[in-house]
Amino acid sequence: MALELKDVPRHETLLRDARRYPESDASAVEACLTLLRISDDVEAAYGAHFARHGLSQARFIVLMQLQREEEGLRPAELAERTGVTRATMTGLLDGLEKEGLVLRRAHAEDGRMSVVRLAAKGRQRLEGILPDHYRRTAALMSGLSAGERQQLTALLTKVAAGIPHVRDP
Repeated sequence: MALELKDVPRHETLLRDARRYPESDASAVEACLTLLRISDDVEAAYGAHFARHGLSQARFIVLMQLQREEEGLRPAELAERTGVTRATMTGLLDGLEKEGLVLRRAHAEDGRMSVVRLAAKGRQRLEGILPDHYRRTAALMSGLSAGERQQLTALLTKVAAGIPHVRDP
């Protein structure tokens, strides 16, 4: 059963715009709008998935980063790795610490800094989530062969290289 992509204009509409605006490329606009729509849908689906486990996507990502770093990470490193501001990271860590999922301790060499580590309860939470998470992720991508997944990754990497053209003045 094919999924209908709502809010993506029909190709004919995009061609009409391309005739009106010479800078427009109908196929580029169509591909970008499709990517944006699917991205929103995937993000919403993962949001529901993480909510079933009492987490947000951001909190899950923080826990996963800490799982990979036995020695822990400084909050600034976590913010950089997860692509959020330091203020946002502080809020995320406050909530995770309150729930007992992470531990914040003074840095061994510089007491002015803190290091965040995954608490035993956080490790247990991940152990309870990851089998379901990986199963759902595999199901999401099951319509693609291994080669198609590699191709998709390569294509999305090329798209990512164009992001500054949208973001920067």
